[in-house]
Amino acid sequence: MSILPDFTSIKDINYGEDPVFDAWLLHFMTANHLESFMDPMKNASPEQLRFMVALEDDQVFAPCSDWQFKRLVTPGLEADLLKVYVYVWKTLVKLVKTHVSDQYQRRLILNLCRHKFQQALDSSILIPWRLLKGMVTIFLSRSGLDDPYRNRKNILFSRGKAFVESDFFRRAIESCPFPVPKCDCLQDMRFELDMIEMERLFRLASLPDQWSQNLFSGDSCHFSTLYSRDEVDFSSVRKVLNKNETSLKILYLPDETGGLMADLYIIKSLLRQGHSVILSLREGFCFDDPTFWDRDNDPLLAEALKGALFISEDRISKNDLLAALRQNPFVVISDGTRERLNLIRCSVTFARAWKESDLILAKGWGNRRRLIGNTHLFTRDVICFYRTIEGRFKLEFKAKSEKIYKFSEADISAKADKIIAEMQQARAERKAVMFYSGIVGSIPGQVDTAIDVLKTFVAYLRDRLADTYIINPAEHFEEGMDADDLMFMWEKVQRSGFITVWRFQTYADIEKSFELKGQKVPPVWAGKDATYSTGCTKEMHIAQDVQLRHRELQIIGPSSDKFLRRREYGVGRFSDVVIEP
Repeated sequence: MSILPDFTSIKDINYGEDPVFDAWLLHFMTANHLESFMDPMKNASPEQLRFMVALEDDQVFAPCSDWQFKRLVTPGLEADLLKVYVYVWKTLVKLVKTHVSDQYQRRLILNLCRHKFQQALDSSILIPWRLLKGMVTIFLSRSGLDDPYRNRKNILFSRGKAFVESDFFRRAIESCPFPVPKCDCLQDMRFELDMIEMERLFRLASLPDQWSQNLFSGDSCHFSTLYSRDEVDFSSVRKVLNKNETSLKILYLPDETGGLMADLYIIKSLLRQGHSVILSLREGFCFDDPTFWDRDNDPLLAEALKGALFISEDRISKNDLLAALRQNPFVVISDGTRERLNLIRCSVTFARAWKESDLILAKGWGNRRRLIGNTHLFTRDVICFYRTIEGRFKLEFKAKSEKIYKFSEADISAKADKIIAEMQQARAERKAVMFYSGIVGSIPGQVDTAIDVLKTFVAYLRDRLADTYIINPAEHFEEGMDADDLMFMWEKVQRSGFITVWRFQTYADIEKSFELKGQKVPPVWAGKDATYSTGCTKEMHIAQDVQLRHRELQIIGPSSDKFLRRREYGVGRFSDVVIEP
C-alpha cells in the first residue's frame, strides 16, 4: 500500500501531517541532495527559499514540474519518466564518448555512471537533471575538463551574433508597424513602440535555440516561417512594464548560448526604457547554457558584455547589490549552479537578486518547466517565453502570490528618511540623539521576549534621561520585513551623522529589564549582552566607522573588542548562523 496521500499539485503537500510520509519526503529530498539541514552550505535554508517561493510553514518545494514530482513520488517507474531517464543517459554517454579519448578513462567513467544510472532506475526518485548533474560531475573530475563545450559555445555565440546582424533580423525589428498605434500623446506612442519592439525581440530571441543543438547555419531564411505565425497574449508584459510607470528591476534568465546575443538586444531595450536588469548565468558547465566565465574565453561575448557590471561574490549583501545596481543598471551574476534552474541550490546572490527584482523574465522550455510547470506561486511576477519542440512561440505569465508584499528600496529608504527627519528635528531642539542596539533574534525562539526586553528598558531610559531622543529599533519593525530589509534601513539611519550617543545593550540592562517586569532572568538570557548578537556586531563596526567621520559620537556599552563572536545572519533570518570558533 502506498504511503503517499492523494494530491493534485506539489503545493498541496506539507510536512507535519504524517510521520511515515514525512520520512519518505525527507528520503526523497536527501536522495536528491536538496535538504538544507544535511548540507546548509549548498542548499538554501527555508528562509532563503522564501525569498523566491511563496511558501507556508512546513510546505514542500521541489525544483521540478508538478508532473515530474508526481511521477517521482509514485511507486514504480512509469514509461514517460523512463523516457526522461533514458534521454539523460544518452546525453551523458554522448558527452563522454565525444570528449574522453583515453579508452581506460572512458570505460571507467561510463561504467561508474552506469552504476549510478541503474541505482536511479531502481529507486526512481532521483530528479533526472540532478542525476545528470551528478554523472557530469564524475565526468568532469575524471576527465580533467572544466568546460568541454567551450569551443561549441563560442561557435554558437558567433552564429547568434551573425543572426542579429542579418538582414532578416534587421527588417523584423525595424519595419514600421501597420496599422500605426493610436495614442493621445508622445509618451503613449513611445510605450506602444516599446511594446511592439519587445514582442518582436521575444519572438526573435527564442528562434536560434531551436537549432543550437545542430549548430544552426547562418542561413536565416527558414526563420521567417516561424517568426510571426503564432498569436500570443502580450497584455501581461504590457501591464507589468507599464505598472505605475516606474522603472523596474528585472532578473533575466536566459536559455542557451545560441540565443544570448538576441537576449542582449532585449536587455538593451529594457535599459533604454529605464529599467535595471540582472542577467543570471550558470556558475559552471551545463551543456549549451552560457556561464558566468564564458567571456574569459570568447572575445565576441566579452565585447558584447563590456558595459555590464560583473558580480562574482556568491553571498553579496542587500546593500552591496543595490549599490551595484545604482552604479550600473546592467549587472551580471552567477546563479551558483551547474544545472537547470534549481532554486534550492542557487547562490545567496541569486536569491537576493530575485528578492530585489520586480519581475522575473525567463526564456526557454527548461525555465518554463521549473517556473510555470510548478504550481507553487513565487514572490515576484514571472514571465516566461519559449518555443515548443515544434517551434511554436509561447508566452506565459504567473502573477506573484497575493500574500507577498515587497518592500522596495524606495519604501525602506522612506522609512529611514522619516526616522532621520525625527533625529534632525531632535538635534535642532538641542536634544541628545541616542541609538540603542540590543539582542533581537540571536537567541533562537526568544524574539518576542527580546523585543519586550528592549521596549521595557528603553521606556525606563526615557523616564530617566531628559531631553534625549531614543531610537529603539524594536519599535520600527513591520510584518514582512526580514533581516536584510532591517539592516539596510538601519544602516542608512546610523550613517546619517545625527546620532550623538550609541548605546549597546549590557547584561546589566537585561537584568534591569527583567527586574522592571517583575521577573527573574531566564537561564537562556544569563550572561548575554550585545556582543552575543550578529546585528549588534555589525552595528559596532558601523559605529566605529561613523565615529571616524563624526568624532563627537559617544559609543557606550561592552568593549568593542568583544564583538567578535558572531559572523553572519542566516539569509533572511533574524537568528545567527554559527559562533566563530
